[in-house]
Amino acid sequence: MRKRLIFIIPAAIVGMIVFVAVGGVVVRWLWNWLTPPLFGWHLITFWQAIALLALCRILFGGFGMRGGRHVYGRRRMRDRWREMTPEERQRIRDRVISKFGLDEPTAQ
Repeated sequence: MRKRLIFIIPAAIVGMIVFVAVGGVVVRWLWNWLTPPLFGWHLITFWQAIALLALCRILFGGFGMRGGRHVYGRRRMRDRWREMTPEERQRIRDRVISKFGLDEPTAQ
């Protein structure tokens, strides 16, 4: 197990560095290809592309890993839904419809 970690940790670090470098190159290439002709904006450098990539990750991706508590919450709600009686399910539907002003879909 220890030998395996000795190989995996450096490989993971190198993999992350390569991933960020390739991401920076791709972002720079796309930015410099699209924005100057479309909007007249300036060209950016590799380091600005890396910063832009990090900013987008913070703004749109959050700091944690995807899934996590969201997956747990969905699973928990699905389990609770299965345990409800049909009357309880209908009460929940009615509450959601009244709270959000949704209309029942009409049957065709």
